[in-house]
Amino acid sequence: MNPDNLPDRLHTAASVREMDRVAIEDLGIPAITLMRRAGVACVDILTTQWPAARHIWIMCGSGNNAGDGYIIAGKLAEQHLQVTVRMLGDMGKASPAARLAYDYCLQSGIVPEPFDPVETIDADVVVDALLGTGLTDNVRPAYQQAIDLMNASGLPTLAVDIPSGLCADTGNRLGGAIEADVTVTFIGLKRGLLTQDGPDCAGEILFDSLGLGDEVLQQAAVHTRKLSLNRALTGLPTRRRNSHKNSYGHVLIVGGDRGMGGAVLMSAEAALRAGAGLVTVATHPSHSLALLTRCPEVMVRGIDASSELDALVARATVIVLGPGLGQSEWSKMVFAHLIEHPGLMVIDADGLNLLAKQPANKDNWVLTPHPGEAGRLLNEGDVETDRFETVRQIQTQYGGVVVLKGVGSLVADTSNIDLCPYGNPGMATAGMGDVLSGVIAALLAQGLSTGDATRLAVAVHAVAGDRAAEAGQRGLLATDTIPWIRRLLNPASAPKP
Repeated sequence: MNPDNLPDRLHTAASVREMDRVAIEDLGIPAITLMRRAGVACVDILTTQWPAARHIWIMCGSGNNAGDGYIIAGKLAEQHLQVTVRMLGDMGKASPAARLAYDYCLQSGIVPEPFDPVETIDADVVVDALLGTGLTDNVRPAYQQAIDLMNASGLPTLAVDIPSGLCADTGNRLGGAIEADVTVTFIGLKRGLLTQDGPDCAGEILFDSLGLGDEVLQQAAVHTRKLSLNRALTGLPTRRRNSHKNSYGHVLIVGGDRGMGGAVLMSAEAALRAGAGLVTVATHPSHSLALLTRCPEVMVRGIDASSELDALVARATVIVLGPGLGQSEWSKMVFAHLIEHPGLMVIDADGLNLLAKQPANKDNWVLTPHPGEAGRLLNEGDVETDRFETVRQIQTQYGGVVVLKGVGSLVADTSNIDLCPYGNPGMATAGMGDVLSGVIAALLAQGLSTGDATRLAVAVHAVAGDRAAEAGQRGLLATDTIPWIRRLLNPASAPKP
């Protein structure tokens, strides 16, 4: 799946309902027409993805999602395929459009039968049209049995609009959820498909607007957008021939308590490869020689007393505080001396853990917590129930730009949230955050705003992880991404010297 082929605007269930309402009530498009379009889109994709399939098993509920399923059944029957439909729920409570779709299914010669939890699915492909985007509470037991049966079948599965059991707004499983191979989603791209459990449940995501134009698709207010690396790269300025190292900023990276010097080293190397003109590391004295040996382009200063930081800070364009910082007395000394610094800063790792104990609010810093650090910043145990709300709370409380790392990393500023659709499980390894912090700092040092620098850094870091993972996700190292970061920040379209 290429996430760049998906829409940029990310929606909640409520905003999709609003677009649906505009199409039906304001533009006069009958609900059954939209349902037919959805059904046809699914049939086209199903027969393209699995052209050898001859027997399709469809699980329907009683809502509009089920109406799509009944249309699918009828259309497949018209193509002379064998279709089995099972249903849950009360069709007497169905919407008029869903009832029309059910009648069409009957007219096509397909008679839906009640779901039997002890049956075995004997088919080539399963279609999940059980539950839609309206689900907000845990799946009820009978529906859970249907979900479990579909998952246990081991058959290729197509989910209609959203995998049943997945929350469209947060990406959390509401009990259990379908794990589909393909999800065809309509009208608006649901943000829950791209974060938390969404990617595992959705499989390949395909989008169909159902023929609705901007007069509908632009109606609902949207505060979440999908990051695009290509779009973010347009904000990176072209380098002038008449330039020197001071033209591209000086990054100061502070951290690396005893035994944790690798973190500042990775951050420093990433900053250099992302284009910073100068990089200095202020670290525990025990690491100075090792850092210089590994990366002679980095200036290194062992710090015994906080006053030794002053001259370094005076020359810095941006400070990274936190990689390998630890929480020792040395760590606390360094943190206390720098936290009041008025200039540009990136706070990561133990810098965030110390910040949680000494909260502050600044407009010109970037905070990059993973979920554990986010919980400490907010003094809450569960911050993954709604990642969008979590990143918004951190930004409101601490200011600046906040990156909530994880699958579908989120970047929040004062008004918007951007979701990163790139990245892979191979990046769940030590040091990835240190590399990201170095890239953010390098882009800030080159003059990008906190928002633009962070969005570009998050996107390029994740895509670099995807490129590096082409050799295999297992065993991927944080430093494997650094050469790719350099390549991606120098796209082929850039002018040649």
